[in-house]
Amino acid sequence: MPSQSVLEQKKAIVAELSERLKNSVTGVVVSYQGINTEDDTKLRKELRENNVKYTVVKNTLLSRACEEAGLDELKPVLEGTTALATSDSEYAAAARILCGYAKDHDNFKVKSGYLDGAVVDMDTIVSLSKLPTRDVLLANVLGAFQAPIAAFARVIQAVVDEGGFDACLAKKAAEAAPEEAAPAEEAPAAE
Repeated sequence: MPSQSVLEQKKAIVAELSERLKNSVTGVVVSYQGINTEDDTKLRKELRENNVKYTVVKNTLLSRACEEAGLDELKPVLEGTTALATSDSEYAAAARILCGYAKDHDNFKVKSGYLDGAVVDMDTIVSLSKLPTRDVLLANVLGAFQAPIAAFARVIQAVVDEGGFDACLAKKAAEAAPEEAAPAEEAPAAE
Protein backbone atom coordinates (compact mmCIF):
# COMPACT_ATOMS: atom_id res chain seq x y z
CA MET A 1 0.00 0.00 0.00
CA PRO A 2 1.36 3.44 -0.90
CA SER A 3 2.44 5.73 1.85
CA GLN A 4 0.33 8.64 3.05
CA SER A 5 2.73 11.20 1.53
CA VAL A 6 2.49 9.57 -1.91
CA LEU A 7 -1.31 9.61 -1.69
CA GLU A 8 -1.26 13.28 -0.71
CA GLN A 9 0.99 14.07 -3.70
CA LYS A 10 -1.37 12.25 -6.05
CA LYS A 11 -4.38 14.08 -4.59
CA ALA A 12 -2.58 17.40 -5.14
CA ILE A 13 -1.82 16.46 -8.75
CA VAL A 14 -5.45 15.46 -9.37
CA ALA A 15 -6.67 18.74 -7.81
CA GLU A 16 -4.24 20.75 -9.96
CA LEU A 17 -5.27 18.89 -13.14
CA SER A 18 -8.94 19.34 -12.29
CA GLU A 19 -8.51 23.11 -11.84
CA ARG A 20 -6.53 23.28 -15.08
CA LEU A 21 -9.31 21.47 -16.94
CA LYS A 22 -11.99 23.71 -15.44
CA ASN A 23 -10.13 26.98 -16.10
CA SER A 24 -9.02 26.30 -19.66
CA VAL A 25 -11.15 27.19 -22.67
CA THR A 26 -9.86 24.27 -24.69
CA GLY A 27 -7.82 21.13 -24.30
CA VAL A 28 -6.47 18.32 -26.44
CA VAL A 29 -5.46 14.84 -25.29
CA VAL A 30 -2.77 13.11 -27.37
CA SER A 31 -0.78 9.89 -27.50
CA TYR A 32 2.87 10.85 -27.77
CA GLN A 33 4.23 7.33 -28.30
CA GLY A 34 7.26 7.13 -30.58
CA ILE A 35 8.21 10.81 -30.43
CA ASN A 36 11.94 11.47 -30.10
CA THR A 37 13.48 14.02 -27.75
CA GLU A 38 14.40 16.52 -30.46
CA ASP A 39 10.89 16.57 -31.92
CA ASP A 40 9.34 16.71 -28.44
CA THR A 41 11.50 19.73 -27.57
CA LYS A 42 10.43 21.54 -30.77
CA LEU A 43 6.78 20.71 -30.11
CA ARG A 44 6.90 21.93 -26.52
CA LYS A 45 8.63 25.16 -27.60
CA GLU A 46 5.95 25.90 -30.20
CA LEU A 47 3.18 25.16 -27.70
CA ARG A 48 4.79 27.42 -25.07
CA GLU A 49 5.11 30.25 -27.61
CA ASN A 50 1.36 29.98 -28.21
CA ASN A 51 0.46 29.96 -24.49
CA VAL A 52 -0.50 26.29 -24.48
CA LYS A 53 0.40 24.26 -21.40
CA TYR A 54 1.52 20.75 -22.35
CA THR A 55 2.26 17.97 -19.87
CA VAL A 56 2.58 14.22 -19.84
CA VAL A 57 0.11 12.77 -17.35
CA LYS A 58 -0.74 9.41 -15.86
CA ASN A 59 -4.04 8.09 -17.14
CA THR A 60 -5.40 7.25 -13.68
CA LEU A 61 -4.69 10.75 -12.37
CA LEU A 62 -6.16 12.45 -15.44
CA SER A 63 -9.18 10.16 -15.22
CA ARG A 64 -9.89 11.30 -11.67
CA ALA A 65 -9.34 14.93 -12.63
CA CYS A 66 -11.80 14.51 -15.52
CA GLU A 67 -14.41 13.21 -13.06
CA GLU A 68 -13.94 16.27 -10.85
CA ALA A 69 -14.04 18.64 -13.83
CA GLY A 70 -17.15 17.09 -15.36
CA LEU A 71 -15.34 15.76 -18.44
CA ASP A 72 -16.13 12.06 -17.95
CA GLU A 73 -16.41 11.54 -21.72
CA LEU A 74 -12.61 11.90 -21.99
CA LYS A 75 -12.00 8.82 -19.84
CA PRO A 76 -12.40 6.16 -22.60
CA VAL A 77 -9.37 7.51 -24.51
CA LEU A 78 -7.08 7.50 -21.48
CA GLU A 79 -4.99 4.49 -22.45
CA GLY A 80 -1.33 4.15 -23.38
CA THR A 81 0.88 7.22 -23.40
CA THR A 82 -1.08 10.38 -22.69
CA ALA A 83 -0.25 14.07 -22.76
CA LEU A 84 -2.61 16.97 -22.15
CA ALA A 85 -2.43 20.36 -23.87
CA THR A 86 -4.61 23.17 -22.49
CA SER A 87 -5.07 26.83 -23.24
CA ASP A 88 -6.66 29.46 -21.04
CA SER A 89 -7.29 31.99 -23.81
CA GLU A 90 -6.61 30.66 -27.34
CA TYR A 91 -9.26 28.28 -28.65
CA ALA A 92 -7.50 26.91 -31.72
CA ALA A 93 -3.80 26.95 -30.85
CA ALA A 94 -3.50 23.53 -29.20
CA ALA A 95 -5.58 21.79 -31.88
CA ARG A 96 -3.76 23.56 -34.73
CA ILE A 97 -0.27 22.73 -33.43
CA LEU A 98 -0.98 19.15 -32.32
CA CYS A 99 -3.02 18.14 -35.40
CA GLY A 100 -0.31 19.59 -37.63
CA TYR A 101 2.29 17.65 -35.70
CA ALA A 102 0.25 14.43 -35.93
CA LYS A 103 0.18 14.74 -39.74
CA ASP A 104 3.98 14.64 -39.86
CA HIS A 105 4.49 11.90 -37.24
CA ASP A 106 2.75 8.55 -37.67
CA ASN A 107 2.93 7.46 -34.01
CA PHE A 108 1.71 10.76 -32.59
CA LYS A 109 -2.12 10.72 -32.37
CA VAL A 110 -4.75 13.17 -31.22
CA LYS A 111 -7.13 11.19 -29.01
CA SER A 112 -9.81 13.65 -27.96
CA GLY A 113 -10.45 17.16 -26.74
CA TYR A 114 -12.83 19.55 -25.12
CA LEU A 115 -14.06 23.08 -25.72
CA ASP A 116 -15.60 25.34 -23.07
CA GLY A 117 -16.11 22.46 -20.64
CA ALA A 118 -17.68 20.02 -23.10
CA VAL A 119 -15.98 17.10 -24.81
CA VAL A 120 -16.04 17.49 -28.61
CA ASP A 121 -15.68 15.00 -31.44
CA MET A 122 -12.62 14.67 -33.66
CA ASP A 123 -14.29 16.59 -36.51
CA THR A 124 -14.56 19.63 -34.23
CA ILE A 125 -10.92 19.31 -33.21
CA VAL A 126 -9.88 19.09 -36.87
CA SER A 127 -12.05 22.12 -37.68
CA LEU A 128 -10.40 24.06 -34.86
CA SER A 129 -6.99 23.07 -36.18
CA LYS A 130 -7.79 24.68 -39.53
CA LEU A 131 -8.61 28.08 -38.05
CA PRO A 132 -5.99 30.77 -38.59
CA THR A 133 -4.05 32.20 -35.69
CA ARG A 134 -5.51 34.91 -33.49
CA ASP A 135 -3.22 37.51 -35.07
CA VAL A 136 -4.38 36.61 -38.59
CA LEU A 137 -8.04 36.77 -37.53
CA LEU A 138 -7.50 40.18 -35.93
CA ALA A 139 -5.74 41.42 -39.07
CA ASN A 140 -8.70 40.27 -41.19
CA VAL A 141 -11.19 42.02 -38.92
CA LEU A 142 -9.15 45.22 -38.90
CA GLY A 143 -8.85 45.06 -42.69
CA ALA A 144 -12.63 44.73 -42.97
CA PHE A 145 -13.09 47.77 -40.73
CA GLN A 146 -10.43 49.73 -42.58
CA ALA A 147 -11.76 49.12 -46.12
CA PRO A 148 -14.79 51.49 -45.97
CA ILE A 149 -12.73 54.15 -44.25
CA ALA A 150 -10.01 53.89 -46.89
CA ALA A 151 -12.60 54.11 -49.68
CA PHE A 152 -14.10 57.20 -48.07
CA ALA A 153 -10.65 58.75 -47.77
CA ARG A 154 -9.99 58.12 -51.50
CA VAL A 155 -13.28 59.81 -52.42
CA ILE A 156 -12.44 62.83 -50.29
CA GLN A 157 -8.96 63.00 -51.84
CA ALA A 158 -10.48 62.85 -55.35
CA VAL A 159 -12.75 65.77 -54.48
CA VAL A 160 -9.77 67.74 -53.23
CA ASP A 161 -7.76 66.87 -56.36
CA GLU A 162 -10.61 68.14 -58.57
CA GLY A 163 -10.62 71.51 -56.84
CA GLY A 164 -13.34 71.05 -54.24
CA PHE A 165 -16.98 70.09 -54.07
CA ASP A 166 -18.24 72.95 -56.31
CA ALA A 167 -15.68 72.08 -59.02
CA CYS A 168 -16.80 68.44 -58.95
CA LEU A 169 -20.46 69.48 -59.32
CA ALA A 170 -19.61 71.80 -62.22
CA LYS A 171 -17.63 69.05 -63.96
CA LYS A 172 -20.48 66.58 -63.48
CA ALA A 173 -22.98 69.12 -64.86
CA ALA A 174 -20.73 69.79 -67.87
CA GLU A 175 -20.44 66.06 -68.58
CA ALA A 176 -24.21 65.64 -68.32
CA ALA A 177 -25.11 68.67 -70.50
CA PRO A 178 -23.64 67.37 -73.82
CA GLU A 179 -25.36 64.03 -73.29
CA GLU A 180 -28.73 65.75 -72.90
CA ALA A 181 -28.11 67.98 -75.94
CA ALA A 182 -27.00 65.11 -78.19
CA PRO A 183 -30.47 63.60 -78.68
CA ALA A 184 -31.88 67.00 -79.78
CA GLU A 185 -29.23 67.32 -82.51
CA GLU A 186 -30.05 63.88 -83.88
CA ALA A 187 -33.71 64.72 -84.40
CA PRO A 188 -34.73 64.67 -88.11
CA ALA A 189 -35.13 68.02 -89.78
CA ALA A 190 -38.65 69.13 -90.62
CA GLU A 191 -39.54 69.13 -94.33
